Amino acid sequence: MSSEQLVKASLDRVREIDGQVQAWAFLDPDHALAQARAADEFRLSGQAIGLLHGVPVGLKDIIDTADMPTENGSVLHAGRTPSRDATVVTMLRAAGAVIMGKTVTTEFATRTPGKTRNPHNAAHTPGGSSSGSAAAVAAGMVPLALGSQTTGSTIRPASFCGVYGFKPTHGLIPRHGMFRLSRTLDHVGLFARTIDDLALLAGELQGYDERDPDTRPRARTPFLDVAREEPPLPPMFAFVKTPHWERADADTRAAFAELTAHLGERVEEIELFPSAVEAWEWHTTIMDAEIAVNLEREWDKGRDRLSASLRARIEHGHQVRALDYQRALARIRPLHESFLELFEQRYDAILTPAALGTAPAGLESTGDPVFCALWTLCGMPAVSLPLMHGANGLPLGVQLVGPRHGDARLLRTARWLAARAASD
Repeated sequence: MSSEQLVKASLDRVREIDGQVQAWAFLDPDHALAQARAADEFRLSGQAIGLLHGVPVGLKDIIDTADMPTENGSVLHAGRTPSRDATVVTMLRAAGAVIMGKTVTTEFATRTPGKTRNPHNAAHTPGGSSSGSAAAVAAGMVPLALGSQTTGSTIRPASFCGVYGFKPTHGLIPRHGMFRLSRTLDHVGLFARTIDDLALLAGELQGYDERDPDTRPRARTPFLDVAREEPPLPPMFAFVKTPHWERADADTRAAFAELTAHLGERVEEIELFPSAVEAWEWHTTIMDAEIAVNLEREWDKGRDRLSASLRARIEHGHQVRALDYQRALARIRPLHESFLELFEQRYDAILTPAALGTAPAGLESTGDPVFCALWTLCGMPAVSLPLMHGANGLPLGVQLVGPRHGDARLLRTARWLAARAASD
């Protein structure tokens, strides 16, 4: 198949279903097809091509593109046209990808919903803040898409839309050229319909960029090779309910009871260590303080055009004491070390819900990210697997969490779990 054929098929799917789903903030079919034809011509030249050559990819509309607008989900940035690509876009183009268009984000990648609807039931939210990316992949409009996560903005919409979502280790993928909400908490997020595709995409996007101070020079991990390996031993899972388990829907509690019973001796329920119980408060302190700093210009010039919920977060951020902010930052490293001991002792991955339940009805909320906040704070890799459904028929994701820099092995463990679930 040529890239032009693939992109045409994707555009046909957009025309067929996007009127209902509304996943795209910007999509120029002619520009997408021009990229595809250029990719096909380049292939015929006999020169080396990348692993994503000719493959259409959707980008969350907080990721700068020099040839498309990037409006960050806000009327304050309407018509904004960056002059340069974000680092991840440069990497995608080097791998040969076709940048299909920009997918809908919530307002500044926070909680106020955009126009996107859940592809499984348009009366339900797709989740957020990477709403359009998750929905576009779930609806078959593109095979791959990028989002972001600062609390649960990749894992939760992946769960609600029934696709694979991956939040890598903090700093694995450069964020330069993406809208900064919180340097401490922002991650690039990946969406796909298979684990192999997640691994392929992660392998192309890993890297060091001196403009992102949280990246480091590291040897490149062969993501796809590792993800396809058989684990040397069947994985061992730590089932962590977190202090918020009682808030989970009945569907979630029943589904995880069935899953853990099915895993048998390969899973053990463990309690979080006491020092982790306050992690949700630390996350809020850090996030709101950094949001207040990073949205200072928008606050000064257009606060009346910000949503009420975002104004409230910024106002709270203004009230955070420097002592409380620094104290919350200082708690992250001890959390890392405690979880590392957990993994070194016995477990390959933490098993926990991706969300409270299936996608809530209505479009006023993108759902609660409470089951994601701890792992985002710790910068640990997490993946949502579309393995279950609620009584209403909507998808219900399983979240696996691994140790920092254990991303490829986490995908290997996820592949094992998905294969086991499919065969039983």
